[in-house]
Amino acid sequence: MTNPFLTRSNLEYEIPPFADISEDHYLEAFYAGTAEQLREIAEILQYSEITFENTVVALEKSGQTLNRMLNVFYNKSSSDTNDRIDEIEAEIAPKLAAHVDAIRLNPKLFARIKYLIEQRPNLDAESDWLLQRYHKDFIQAGAALDEGAREKVKKINEELSLLETQFSKNLLADTNDLAVLVDDASELEGLSENQKAACKAAAKSRGFEDKWMIGMVNFTGHPTLSSLKNRTLRERIMRNSLSKGMRGNEFDTRKILLRMAQLRAERAQLFGLKSHAEYVLQEQTAGHPDRVHEMFRKIAPSAVANAKTEASDIEKIIEENEKHELESWDWLFYTEKVRAEKYNLDTAAMRPYFELERVLRDGVFFAAGKLYGMKFKERPDLVTYHEEARAFEVFNEDGSPIGLYIGDFYTRDSKRGGAWMNTLVDQNHLLGQMPVVVNNMNISKPPAGEPTLLTYDETTTLFHEFGHAIHGLLSDVKYPRFSGTSVQRDFVEFPSQVNEMWILWPEVLDNYARHHITGERLPQAWVDKLNESSTFNEGYATTSYLAAAVLDLAWHSLSDLSSITDVAEFEAKAIADYGLDFSPVPTRYRSAYFSHIFAGGYSAGYYGYIWSEVLDADTVEWFKANGGLTRANGDHFRKTLMSRGGSIDSLQMFRNFRGRDAQIEPLLRRRGLDSI
Repeated sequence: MTNPFLTRSNLEYEIPPFADISEDHYLEAFYAGTAEQLREIAEILQYSEITFENTVVALEKSGQTLNRMLNVFYNKSSSDTNDRIDEIEAEIAPKLAAHVDAIRLNPKLFARIKYLIEQRPNLDAESDWLLQRYHKDFIQAGAALDEGAREKVKKINEELSLLETQFSKNLLADTNDLAVLVDDASELEGLSENQKAACKAAAKSRGFEDKWMIGMVNFTGHPTLSSLKNRTLRERIMRNSLSKGMRGNEFDTRKILLRMAQLRAERAQLFGLKSHAEYVLQEQTAGHPDRVHEMFRKIAPSAVANAKTEASDIEKIIEENEKHELESWDWLFYTEKVRAEKYNLDTAAMRPYFELERVLRDGVFFAAGKLYGMKFKERPDLVTYHEEARAFEVFNEDGSPIGLYIGDFYTRDSKRGGAWMNTLVDQNHLLGQMPVVVNNMNISKPPAGEPTLLTYDETTTLFHEFGHAIHGLLSDVKYPRFSGTSVQRDFVEFPSQVNEMWILWPEVLDNYARHHITGERLPQAWVDKLNESSTFNEGYATTSYLAAAVLDLAWHSLSDLSSITDVAEFEAKAIADYGLDFSPVPTRYRSAYFSHIFAGGYSAGYYGYIWSEVLDADTVEWFKANGGLTRANGDHFRKTLMSRGGSIDSLQMFRNFRGRDAQIEPLLRRRGLDSI
């Protein structure tokens, strides 16, 4: 059978022909694709005349077989891996790094791009920006370094690619191994019947009959901690969560991350920079780590002060009841009691109103329709990569096609933790392709026939990730390099965070937040309390997030790690240096399970969530001041920002939308930090 990756898919929207793809096809297509692209690069170098078309456009068109294979493979390895997929990833990771370097560090190819930069041919705005970006890409890769330094960069990149793959593999294995097995249903008091059923189903899927299982999540803690009454079980869950990748077993990630941080530091020094953080941020909107530190130093004191005030409220309730010290496994449980006392609000009681299908169709899709005119039609006839991954065709209001959306919502042992968006096909006019985007989540799957009831946080995550999906779907650019979410890393979370605003927007909420049995709408009194308590527990949330962001910058601001042998000790010092060391509020990610920075492309970039939130909060205020969920607002946001991908400077896009630079005050108000 012909390898399906070797030609463009002839299916609708060029969705990959998953029914025809086998695991044996990946390596064959990888090697064929890399060889093909190197031939294409060789052809570019044969042209004696140097033009934008025969150099930059030719580069954009190169590597199509490889891109098709990688888009499918990395979606597979993150959402449905197995031993064979892990083996393939381990084989291709260093080879892919070497292949990319063979192109980006090719002195003759760089000379052509440098010549074009110096000549600055008369190009349209997007083409001129493409030329500038390629020049910066090559500089960032090391093309301007001397030959000896380029060779060192190549070796570092190859080793890093292997280590990233191993980190991800180890962490998934240890996360699965740390699932908490429960023998007696009475220990689960406080969980809903739906949650208990999901725990029973999880245990059964692992071969444990008449038991219940609580699987670990990728961040610190677990959603069940907010409702589990059994304090001993809560402690087991939290301790298991905090120990991911740090148990000294075969899945331990600490040696891996230490080596990665050292290699990144060494690579930065080859570029004449002090640290990996400087190396990364020079290409981001922040520009330099000092700007991020300046922002964090302003926010951290108020965040911790708010967290300690919140802790005092919790300690009062503990003192009235069980009389024990406040620990990290107590926080979420007692926070709900404080919320109920202060605001007469129980978020656990909301789950019956957040049924997955209604949230998706009548909430997420509905808001996109109202704002952008998007329409969605499920296509069960289209084969996807997993039986749980569902395809939806997406249209404009006039019926013209936009692309495909694939939703893969349930957790499984073969899927890495967290939630994310990626693309299988990138929109671009150069190759005439429309977008195919994927959202992955990790919602516990209930037994067959039972409804999937979401927490308020999971509902927020779905709206958030769909914001990324919209960014990919509404892309309208010429070049693949700029498609969808291909923006600066500290800008990419901005559109997804904006999409969260529609969760409690009255017209949207009334359409989806209905009791899954009675159809009753979410009580208005509860909605009012949610809005009233919008800054509730923000001290905890901000402190936990900042600790992780600071940890990221701490690792990646080092020039030498030879003296660091104890990861936990380094973590504690880095967090304490910012005054964020408050034991009831642990960092959202410890280093050993910080996939964002050691396996997910966010190294020295986790700050981007709150950096982007400055833009987000300012944008939300704009929407509210201009009438909210209207087509006029959506069309303006789509035209100036959502459709532009990375085709212009990110902050200029924001200015085009907002009419000015962003202001920090809306963020401070949102997080209850406006007293600083």
